Amino acid sequence: MSEIKLFNRWGFQGIEVRDPGLKPYINLQPIIVPKTGGRYSKRQFYKSKMNIVERLVNKMMVPGHRSKKHLLTSGLCTGKTQTILNIVKEVFEKLEKKTDKNPIEILVRAIENAALREEITSYQMGGIMVRKAVITSPQRRVDAALSVIVQSAYRKAFGKKISMADALFNEIFFAYQNDPSKSEAIKEKERVEREADGAR
Repeated sequence: MSEIKLFNRWGFQGIEVRDPGLKPYINLQPIIVPKTGGRYSKRQFYKSKMNIVERLVNKMMVPGHRSKKHLLTSGLCTGKTQTILNIVKEVFEKLEKKTDKNPIEILVRAIENAALREEITSYQMGGIMVRKAVITSPQRRVDAALSVIVQSAYRKAFGKKISMADALFNEIFFAYQNDPSKSEAIKEKERVEREADGAR
């Protein structure tokens, strides 16, 4: 039986998650088309059973969403599954051409580099709000990394001459290189961890 490959081009064999905390939460189960039709949406936390490329595609459905507000309108992105799959395929082709490596592995390394380890929570003590550093759960680390990568790419492409494919390629590539000067995801991770370090 032939190997199952993403878009019939890129295999999942030999790709390992190096971060032991993220290993159970980055799913690399082989899939041809990253679309399961909501199979894992009925139970809480089952998204970890979803292929990591499909989670990237799902994040791109609502890229403007950040916190409780839509900073940029993203209503035009929802439901355009084939368009988003074409964008992801184009991004992966560019990653393969640039690095001569499997683009799925590049995506995994970018998520590992962009996944924050600590963040800040606030709670009320008496009449004041206290900020405290807390360790981020592994599932939230993956979610936050994917969100920031997609949102920063969408902001760079929204109303600009650069295409979404180029913006997403740049974000994933520079997150893979762990470059905070060119990757918004790495810059945001370092900012949050720096704040958490000060609130410890």
